[in-house]
Amino acid sequence: MHCPICGHEESKVVDSRLAADGMAIRRRRLCEKCDGRFSTVEELELLDLTVVKRDGRREMYSRDKLESGVRRALEKLPYTQEAFRTLIGNIERDIAKLGAHEITSSDVGEAVMDRLRTFNKVAYIRFASVYRAFEDVKTFQKALDDLRQRKSKRNKK
Repeated sequence: MHCPICGHEESKVVDSRLAADGMAIRRRRLCEKCDGRFSTVEELELLDLTVVKRDGRREMYSRDKLESGVRRALEKLPYTQEAFRTLIGNIERDIAKLGAHEITSSDVGEAVMDRLRTFNKVAYIRFASVYRAFEDVKTFQKALDDLRQRKSKRNKK
């Protein structure tokens, strides 16, 4: 790991801690040349995963694309970076649990909606309206009704 202070190529790890969500490791490092201290974060990355698009095209899974879509749904809504990282980690964990080397874009979309439903209702509706391409007000109303039903069932338990 290159030192961000002097650019030296050698540093040593002096402390490692698991992040709160369990999906990343924070490492404290010490430059062997200038004794500068800095931190790095290692996060889980899904590798060798191909996403099959609706039109049949195949492309490698991209965490950046996932984050971009979720950020768009969360635009102008309150959330912390830590909560966002945890949300993305949980979505990726759900995708990994599918255990396939190839998944459909609809599998990714469903995983996002499942997590957004409990993370932020407004973001869930935004994402669902684009993902499910609501054609009219009735379709949109049905999604809202489903959301309300789930909430009332949870409150009764």
